[in-house]
This record gives sequence, C-alpha cells and structure tokens, in this order.
Amino acid sequence: MLYKFSIFVKIQITKLNKLYVIFILILFLSCDRSKRHQINESVKSDSISYYFKLFKANDVSANQRKDHLDKIFTLIKESNNSYENRENLTNVALEYYKINNLNKLKLTSLLLLRNSIKSNDTLHLAKAYRYLGGYYKYNQILDSSFYYYFNAEKIYFKLNDKLGYANMLFNKGIVQYGINDYFGAELSLSKAYYIFRDSNEKDKLYGTLNQLGLVYNELKEYDRAADYHNKALATVREFNLQSKEHQEAVCYNNLGYLYIKQKDFKKACINFELALNDKTIVDDDPELYSSLIDNLAYCRMRINDNRDLPKLFFDALEVRRKIDNNTVVVGSYIHLSEYYYKNKAFASAIKYSNEALRIAKESKIPVNIVLALKQASVVDSKNAVKLSEDYVRISDSLQLAERNSKDRFKRLELETDEIKKENNVLEEKNRSILNYFMGTMIIGGFLFFMRAQRARGRELILRQAQQKANEDIYKLIISQQSKLDEGKVMEKTRIAKELHDGILGRMFGLRLNLDGLNRRTDEEAVQERLRCLDELKTIEQDLREISHELSREKYVLINNYLAIVNNLLEEQAKINKATLSTMIGENIDWDLLTNTTKINLYRILQESLQNANKYAKASLIKIDFKKDKKGNLILNIVDDGIGFEVDKKSKGIGLKNIVDRTHESKGIIEIKSSTNKGTRITVTVPLEHKSIKV
Repeated sequence: MLYKFSIFVKIQITKLNKLYVIFILILFLSCDRSKRHQINESVKSDSISYYFKLFKANDVSANQRKDHLDKIFTLIKESNNSYENRENLTNVALEYYKINNLNKLKLTSLLLLRNSIKSNDTLHLAKAYRYLGGYYKYNQILDSSFYYYFNAEKIYFKLNDKLGYANMLFNKGIVQYGINDYFGAELSLSKAYYIFRDSNEKDKLYGTLNQLGLVYNELKEYDRAADYHNKALATVREFNLQSKEHQEAVCYNNLGYLYIKQKDFKKACINFELALNDKTIVDDDPELYSSLIDNLAYCRMRINDNRDLPKLFFDALEVRRKIDNNTVVVGSYIHLSEYYYKNKAFASAIKYSNEALRIAKESKIPVNIVLALKQASVVDSKNAVKLSEDYVRISDSLQLAERNSKDRFKRLELETDEIKKENNVLEEKNRSILNYFMGTMIIGGFLFFMRAQRARGRELILRQAQQKANEDIYKLIISQQSKLDEGKVMEKTRIAKELHDGILGRMFGLRLNLDGLNRRTDEEAVQERLRCLDELKTIEQDLREISHELSREKYVLINNYLAIVNNLLEEQAKINKATLSTMIGENIDWDLLTNTTKINLYRILQESLQNANKYAKASLIKIDFKKDKKGNLILNIVDDGIGFEVDKKSKGIGLKNIVDRTHESKGIIEIKSSTNKGTRITVTVPLEHKSIKV
C-alpha cells in the first residue's frame, strides 16, 4: 500500500508541474505579444516621423512628396487611435489640401472624424469638420459644406477659440453667398470681421472685407460694397500682403465688377486696367488673368470701345480652356455671343451661344445652364420659345433648390442660437455657484423658483385668457345655435299645427265632397267639382309657402357664424378710418367647418385687423372669404399700408399665432409684404374634414 501511494503522489506532482509550465508559457506569450505590439507601434511611429522628414526635404519632387504622404496615411490607418496619430492625420489632411489632392483629403478627414468621435477629442473633431467643409466647398456641394463648417463653428465656439470660430464664420459666409443667402452671409462675415480686425490674421481680414464687398454688391448696397473693397485694398497695402495671389489685382477686379453692376462701364474699365498693370498675373494666376481681360473686353464692348476686340475675348477663352473650368468657359462663350449679336453677326452669335449651352449641359451645373439658355433665347429667334421655356423651368427649379437650402441653413443656425443661449445660461449658473456657493445658493434657488413660478403663472393666465376667449366664442356660437334650435322647434310646431289644423282639415273636407259628387252627373255637381279643384290649388300654394319657410331656416342657421364675423367687421369699421371692403362667397357650406376651425379663422381675422390698425397706416383694407375649385375655403386679408420685410423681420407672437392657428386647422398660409407695398395674408383651409387639396 505504501508503494502504491508514493506512485500516486508522483503522478499528481507531475500533473501540477505540467499545469505550472503551461501557465508560465501563456504568461510569457501574452507578455511577448504585448511587447511585440508595443514595438510594432513604436516602429510605425518612427516610420511616420521618418516619412514626414522625407516629405519636408527640399530636394524632393512633387511625385515623391505625394508617395511619402500616402505612406504616412497608410501607416496611421494601421496604427492606434492615439492623440499623436490624430495630430498626424490633421497634418496629412492639410498637406493633401495644399497639393489639391481632394479625394485623399476627404478620406483623411473622414478617418480623423471617426477617430475623434471614438476618443471624444473635440479639438480634432473640429478640424475634421473644417477640412470636410473645405472639400465640399471646393466641389460646390454647398449644403454639405455648410453642414460641416457649421458643426466646426459650434465646437470652436464652445472651446472659446476665437480665431477658429472666426475662420468657420468666414468660410460659412462664403458658402451662404454661394447659394444667394446674402443676409445670412452678411451676418456670418460681419461676426468674422470684428474678430479678425483685432487679431494678427490680416490676410483673413483682407479676405473677409473683400467677401463683404461682394455680398453688399449683390444686396445692391453699392456704397457699402465700394467701402469694403477699398478697405480690403488699403489692408493689402498697409500690411504688405501682396503675394503671388495678387491681392491688389483681386481688389481692383472686385471694384470693376461693382461698377459693372452699376452699369458704369468706364469706371469698371479703369479698375480692370489697373489690375492688369501687374504683368506677373499671367503666369502666377491664369484664372484671375482670364477674368480681368474678359471683364475688360465686356466693358469696352458696352461703351463701344472696340480696342483689342474680339481678341481679348478669345485670349480669355484660351486661358480658361487650359485651366479646365467649365463655368468660366461658359461665361466666355456667352460674352462672345453677346459681342457678335451686338455687331449683327447673328450666325456667330448663335454659334457661340450654342457652344455655351453645350458646355453648360456637360458641366451639369444649373446656374451655367440657366445663363446659357438666357443668352441662346435672345440670339436664336427660331428656337426662342423652347429655349425660353427651358430657361424658365430650370430657373424655377434652381430658385426652389436655393430656397430649400436657405431653409435648411436657417434651421441649423436656429439650432446654434439655442446652443449659445444654453451656454449663456450655464455660464451664468456657474458664476452664481462660484460667487455664492454657500450663503447665497439657497436664496438664489428660492428666487429662481419664484421667478419660474411667476413665469408659469403668467403663462397659465395667458393660456386661461386664451381658453376663455375661445370658450366665449364657442358659447356665443352655442347660444346662437340654441336660439336657432328653439326657434326651429317653435316653427316646426307651428307648421305642424298649420298642416294638421288647416291643410289636412281642408283636404279631408274636399275628399268627402268629392266622394259625394262621384255619384252625381248634373250641372251643379260639375260646378262643385270645379270649386274643389280651385281649393286644391289654394292648398298647393300654402304647401309651397311652408316649403320656402323651411329653406329660409337653413339660411338663418348658416348666418349664425357669419353674424359673429360681421359684428367683428362692423367694429373694425368704427375704430379705423380706412375703407373696409368685404366679400363673403355665397357658395360656402359653413356646416363643413368644425367649431375649432371657425374659432381659428375668427382669431386670424381679428389678429390681422389689429395688426393693420397698429402698424399698417392703410387707407384700404379688403376682407375676402371664398371657395376655390378644389373645395378649400380661402380667407384673403389685404391692405395698402406701409408693409414690412417678411424674410428680414423676426416674426412677433401675433404672426406666430396666426401661423399656428392655420396649421391647427390643417391649412396653409402665405404672407406677402414689402416696404410701402402693403401686406397680403392668404389662409387656405379644407372645407371637408380631410387633408387640404392643393
């Protein structure tokens, strides 16, 4: 037994030794793998640094730089998502932007975006948004560009990075200018201007001033536009910003464009000629050079100065073909068409307008197509009708797309305003906590609570007042309805008595007489029958009158709601000297409207009249209820007062309530107004309890 036991112990010890060896091996392998991973990451980091040094060397060709940059990007993709690698991605994206490799710029920025989101790195996230905004701006995908610039702007604002914030405002302003949102561009660029003005970023200040000049040019505020362009020119000279980008020439070009808009072509020529005094533009910036000579040629054409024409047009076209920019090539062909049309060379005018239209369609840029169609419809009289139709159709589509883009931009800007308000509230709370942490916190909380309670109380009172007003109108309608129902019952009772006691009694007597006369054939019986027929005619007439009375009852029922509306219009006529013109369609079935819709229409009319009384200074107010062919009820409220800017002016609570009430009634509203041209409010609601027919 002792022998067997010793063998058993040896076997157990052997097994334990094996387990221990396995454990040691696993631990060793895991440590080895971790070390290899660390070594691998270290090697990659060294390789990235090595290729960056090669990339920045002076004796490296453009192709070699691109290869080095691609290798760096590949190494970063295969490496850890560390702060250092995110910073390297930022530098790679910037270099791709400088060498105009836009596809790689997009890929790098998207990788930076993903890695920054994973690591909650807001600084690099802002840079990723910024680069993606630049990518989409260059490719003229302005909705996406605005989205990314806007997100970067929010982050820089939160980080209190003023220059980063100003840069995003500047780029966002350029995008807004690109979709013709000039008021939005003015706001963004003005904010950027005040930041750059007090910074050392004078090149950004110059760019902002120039862009503001272009915005005010489109807003037809020509004096302000000229002021900003001249400030940009002065900034270039004061801070010696002139470089291969030829900032002075750009300023002169913009001033020339300003004078073109004002149709002062002589002054425009002077500015273009001043810009062309810089002979190095031809080699440094062919696109700017082509714009200058094309604009100069156009202005000379307009003032009948034919020097170097049409050579300048063709020189500009040749340069533009080489730089492969379809938009400016289309512009050159349009100007050539205009030149030959003015000189009555109609065949050449049509030829170049057709060439402009062909290239515009190849570019698939709607603005190019619209401009080419417009010129073609002028010079090609045979196809003018079709070309004009195409021009109107595409132009309308383009305007709709611009309007939708503006709406999306405004929604995003509204969101950022709310974020700013939230930030302001948070900052105020933080200051209160720091300054009054212990002693005043309870008092502050109590005051805040009281203020909130008062606000809630005021809101509750307002809602109760609104509810009571609606209930009063509803009670008035119910009261009128009850009176009508009471009169209706009395009238029915009277008619029933009349039928029973009068008509039925007379008819019963006639029936008995006729039964007796059926057995007689003498002359007296014949006369009696004739008398009975006359009596039947009289009864028929009485029945017709009763029928008419029942029809009038329906008319009175309809007039129940109209009486309330007419009372409001009578009150309006008493309190306002303006002439009040009203028209209520007779073909409207008011019973199809719910009480809620009736109350909303009444309130809309009431609020519109109050606005006219307070602000419009109108001499004529027109109120029109009518039914359209699609079964909708239309309320038109028109005045010839001073009006207001619908897009520019923020909507007050009155206008907001009008819009809300229209939507509550499943309707649509259109408000048209402009300064000194009166105001028109059109509310369309469905007469049937269904969705509105448009």
